[in-house]
Amino acid sequence: MTKMRFGKMLENVLTREEFSLKNAHSVLKNKTIAVIGYGVQGPAQALNLRDNGFSVIVGQRKNSLSWDKALEDGWIEGETLFDIEKATKRGSVICYLLSDAAQIKLWPTIKPYLTKGKVLYFSHGFAVTYATQTSIVPPKNVDVVLVAPKGTGRTLRKIFLEGRGVNSSYAVYQDATGKAKEIAQALGIGIGSGFLFETTFEKEVFSDLTGERGVLMGAIAGIMEAQYDLLRKHGHSPSEAFNETVEELTQSLIPLIGEKGMDWMFANCSTTAQRGALDWKEKFKKTVTPLFEKLYKNVASGKEAEIVIKANSKSNYREKLQKELQEMRESEMWQAGRKVRELRPENQK
Repeated sequence: MTKMRFGKMLENVLTREEFSLKNAHSVLKNKTIAVIGYGVQGPAQALNLRDNGFSVIVGQRKNSLSWDKALEDGWIEGETLFDIEKATKRGSVICYLLSDAAQIKLWPTIKPYLTKGKVLYFSHGFAVTYATQTSIVPPKNVDVVLVAPKGTGRTLRKIFLEGRGVNSSYAVYQDATGKAKEIAQALGIGIGSGFLFETTFEKEVFSDLTGERGVLMGAIAGIMEAQYDLLRKHGHSPSEAFNETVEELTQSLIPLIGEKGMDWMFANCSTTAQRGALDWKEKFKKTVTPLFEKLYKNVASGKEAEIVIKANSKSNYREKLQKELQEMRESEMWQAGRKVRELRPENQK
């Protein structure tokens, strides 16, 4: 374990040098990893595990787009691709990577195959943390572990193919065999994690739901729209408003932050930008802190989980989602974004 110091706090992280792929193979020797679900995380984790030399099968509902996608990715029906029940029965490690709503729906089908000594693996703490709402309570005689990549499945796969890795958290909810922790670590290395940091199921889902609704997606989308609308209101062109709101952020500033941190990005901007950003940073922080407090309270109380489960369980959820995304896509701001992206040098013929 590598110890990372944050002020007075020491945190243990596990690197690929400390827990090698060879070690992961030793831990998971003779285990068949069944990846259940081939939607968002499923393809990336299954393919990365396969490419890393593990015994992997996929379980997916037949006659679905995801089943067809699995076939395109080289999974062979009857050999490495099965319906969900058969894959769960064959697997010794069950990677339960369906959507949260689908996990609830399929749980009665999955549970009978979780026999003594098996491993139930999640990439999200939602199902068991909010068991009151989901009714997902694992049997006592199986290990229950989690590895949560800090990125989408698409990103996990892309970075893996580049020879790098997305950082992941890992946790143990139930240790029936006495080996759950090293199994979780081995799976984390197997899917191609950059490094692993330890958490709990509850902390993973609390941070994840807060992050998705906050800085990672909800907050940044809302702030972008507010600034773009303000600039347009005051007579700025769509190109100018979009470039000052999105393009410069994603193409210039975010890469600088990712490279060496926020202070380094500030240091590499004009003095006018530095002074204004430092002054207004505190004003924005003061304004949004109460909103984040309310968000975290909703997450911790289970209110957000209740909203998600209710919405995702409706038969017209996908239809409603597509309408919401279409409205975003067809807004002036993101129409401007499409035009700006077309003009990037790499997209010019």
